Amino acid sequence: MTFSTEQFRLDNKVAVVTGAGGRGNSIGGAYAKGLAAAGAKVVVADLNAEGAAAVCAEIKAAGGEAISVGVDITQPESVQAMAAVAEQSFGGVDILVNNAALMAELKSEQAVDLDIDQWNKIMAVNVTGALNCVQALVPLMRKRGGGKIINQTSGGAFPAISVYGVSKLALVGLTTTLARQLGRENINVNAIAPGNTTSDAGKLLTPDDSPFIKFLEASVAMRVRGAPDELVGSLLLLCSQAGDWITGQVLHVDGGWVLRP
Repeated sequence: MTFSTEQFRLDNKVAVVTGAGGRGNSIGGAYAKGLAAAGAKVVVADLNAEGAAAVCAEIKAAGGEAISVGVDITQPESVQAMAAVAEQSFGGVDILVNNAALMAELKSEQAVDLDIDQWNKIMAVNVTGALNCVQALVPLMRKRGGGKIINQTSGGAFPAISVYGVSKLALVGLTTTLARQLGRENINVNAIAPGNTTSDAGKLLTPDDSPFIKFLEASVAMRVRGAPDELVGSLLLLCSQAGDWITGQVLHVDGGWVLRP
C-alpha cells in the first residue's frame, strides 16, 4: 500500500467523544471539532448536556455533522442509551475517544488521608467509566468490521504520584489489556498522555504561578504548556487508517515532559 495523506481522513466514520462538552477551552471539545474537520460524524457526549450541545453547534456551524448526548459514564444504562442514540442517528460507531475524567475537581489529598468514597468515585469515572463505554460500543464496532479506541491517560501517570495519576495508570493497563484482546477483531486500542495544557481545566488545576509549573519549567524539554488543539494531530493518527498498525501504545504529547525510550 502506498502512503497517502488521505489516510488521515475520517469520511463516513462515526466517532463518540466523551467529556467533549465541559469547560469552554477543553481537550474534549478540541477532539470533537478536530474529528469533524477530518470528516467524521461526531457524537459529542458529556455529563454537561448543555456544554455538549454548544460544541455540537460549533461543529455544525463549521459545516460538520454532529449530535450531542448527555451521558453519565459511571452508569451502564446511561452509556447504553448513548450507544443507541449513536446507532440510530449515524448507523453505528467506528471510533471511541474515552476523554471524560475527573481532574480539576479533585482535591490534592494524600492517598493515606483520602476518603474511600472519593477514591471509588475517581476510579468509577476515570477507569470504570471508560470500560462502560467500551462494553457498550465495541458491539457496534464489530458490526462494522473493526474500530479504534483511544483512552485519555496523562503524563501524571508516569510515574503516578497522586490518586489521579493512579487512576490514569490503571487506564493504561486497561488499554494494553483491550489491545491484546480486541486486536484480532481489527479494533485498535491506544492511549494519549497529554502534558500540561492551556485548557480551562489545566489552568485551573495548575495556574501559571503554581509550584508544579515552576517544576516543569526546569525539566520539560520544550514548552511547558500546549494548547488543546496540539493534541488533535496525534488523535487523528490513532483514529485513522494511517494508524492501522498501531495498538497497545501510549503516545506522549507533552513537549518532552515524560521522556521514554
